[in-house]
Amino acid sequence: MVTTTGDASLTPSMRRLLYVAAVLVFLAGLQLFVFPLRTADWFAWTIDPPMTAVFLGAAYWSSAVLEVAGARSARWSRARLSVWTVFVFTTLTLAVTLLHLDRFHLSAEHPLGARVVTWCWLAIYVVVPMAMLVIARLQTRPRRAPRTSEAAARALPVGLRLLLVALAVVLLLAGVALLAVPARAAELWPWALTELTGRAVGAWLVGLGWAGAHALLGGDGRTVRPLGLTALAFVLLQAVALLRHGGDLTWAGPAFGYLVVLLTIGFAGLWMLALDRAKRPRPAGREPQD
Repeated sequence: MVTTTGDASLTPSMRRLLYVAAVLVFLAGLQLFVFPLRTADWFAWTIDPPMTAVFLGAAYWSSAVLEVAGARSARWSRARLSVWTVFVFTTLTLAVTLLHLDRFHLSAEHPLGARVVTWCWLAIYVVVPMAMLVIARLQTRPRRAPRTSEAAARALPVGLRLLLVALAVVLLLAGVALLAVPARAAELWPWALTELTGRAVGAWLVGLGWAGAHALLGGDGRTVRPLGLTALAFVLLQAVALLRHGGDLTWAGPAFGYLVVLLTIGFAGLWMLALDRAKRPRPAGREPQD
């Protein structure tokens, strides 16, 4: 019989691609989060102030959590949120890179290590989105397999839905503004951004907003664990970033809004993880404990 693709098993090629992507973003995060003062020597472009570098590094590391969680999923229904979020982010980042290519470390005046990283950056952001599309097409192709029972979808709680709506709207609006008019949007950001770093941050915000919207539209409590893990990792890493370079922030209105959004993301992440844990089936023969 021909299976439907909605809850098909995750293919080995998609699993490998997610693991490879996780390694790549971990390495990018390592450069930015651990060595934010050395981007002129070790990264694809020079980033200043350091808070921008650690923000981006935290985002890359939290993305690695999303990709590993997706790769460890048994079913496509649980992994596709990771896949399409990565696709949206990498495509936007490729567009930002090409728009600001003159700012990247490609010329001989830059250190050799920075030039190597830059060429690797370009190759990754060209290849990964294309590979995502090709492998996703193969993943969703109907194929013959024995009939398997599918667990019924579990609706997200109304409160979590409302929280995801609010987060998706805020993150998508802020991300689109930074991508479209980075100089003006940066005036409402809590630390200084250039056009390039503003658009780089905007790509991450759109990716996070897309993930929240995807979880909301899917509406299935079984599939949100990767996003919950990612949200919690993102907030914890951003907290560390603030402890290290919070002096780069202007502690006024924008910084307060930034902290509120971070706390809301963390709360939503904890809720998604608690929901997933509560809904897991109890092993057969095990009685509930008082």
